[in-house]
Amino acid sequence: MNDIITDIKALKEETLLNLQSSKAVNTVRAYRSDFNDFGLFCAKNGFKSMPSEPNVVAMYLTYLSTKEMRMSTLKRRLVSIGIIHKLKGHYLDTKHPSIIENMMGIKRRKGSIQRGKKPLLINYLKVIINVIDETKNQEIKKLRDRSIILIGFSGGFRRNEIVSIDYEDLDFVEEGLKINIRRSKTDQFGEGFKKALPYFDSSEYCPVVSLKKWIDVSKIKSGALFRRFNKGSKISENRLTDQTVALLIKEYLGLAGIDNKNYSGHSLRSGFATTAAESGVEERSIMAMTGHKTSEMVRRYIKEANLFKNNALNKIKI
Repeated sequence: MNDIITDIKALKEETLLNLQSSKAVNTVRAYRSDFNDFGLFCAKNGFKSMPSEPNVVAMYLTYLSTKEMRMSTLKRRLVSIGIIHKLKGHYLDTKHPSIIENMMGIKRRKGSIQRGKKPLLINYLKVIINVIDETKNQEIKKLRDRSIILIGFSGGFRRNEIVSIDYEDLDFVEEGLKINIRRSKTDQFGEGFKKALPYFDSSEYCPVVSLKKWIDVSKIKSGALFRRFNKGSKISENRLTDQTVALLIKEYLGLAGIDNKNYSGHSLRSGFATTAAESGVEERSIMAMTGHKTSEMVRRYIKEANLFKNNALNKIKI
């Protein structure tokens, strides 16, 4: 009997390890960051955060709604709280009526219009590239930064995917470039997939041409493709962080005199999807490039892109 109990305990511990390993490192970090905020709320109000109760979670969500947070943020916080409970071996009913009905009430009272970060559309993409070329930065930094922006946009990459690319992931072919994505947010089993970037008609904004120049000048032959600089613009061995992508976008938009507060690292990815939708690209083709597993977000990009394209006022002559 004791052997059976020991085996069950070992199985339970092993299962928890599997649950923890099932999520990408950055994803788990985001969940924990969300849960930490929930923990602070509980500590201030004398509630237990682990394990918690549905009514406490409902009050936390109400508290967030008073801070004018978006519905998408509330939903993400709820998911994070539930997953951290699961990773710690506890069960929390996130579908409990007190939570679900509270969320419905918040949505009806506050509305659910999403005011997320803006997509970086093709006109601003060109502005950024032109600003990079005109800066007084050393040529090697210009080549790195323009490659990051062009690759990120053209491949519909997540920012952590951009900085995770290694030299060994690249395959230059006659048509352009194949990039092996070893793992991403929606590829939890680490199966990997490839993205293909063809040569552009205009070499000025071509990601493949730009990346070739960066590799030639940087002399990178293995390891991280996009790296930090040491003093004197000497390339280090250290990989860039995903936050750097967002900072670059904000920096160059700011230099162009454009309000940058509503742009982020995700703006490259959403910018590609929105631009592709505006150009009439099919939903499945957009999803194949971005790696979206469900069509919900892609359809939102398409809907946004078609606001003026299919506008009834276009048929009215005034």
